[in-house]
Amino acid sequence: MGAALAYKRGEEEQVSDRVKKAAESMTEKELEDYASKPDKKKKTKD
Repeated sequence: MGAALAYKRGEEEQVSDRVKKAAESMTEKELEDYASKPDKKKKTKD
């Protein structure tokens, strides 16, 4: 969701259609909240 947030803020112009759709369907606050959550699929260092 970081890419969608950057697109919404105008920091990124070249993104996929999926990212554009996500950015348009969510508020900036929602994107910030979602982007700040850790990804459950990523492995963390112990």
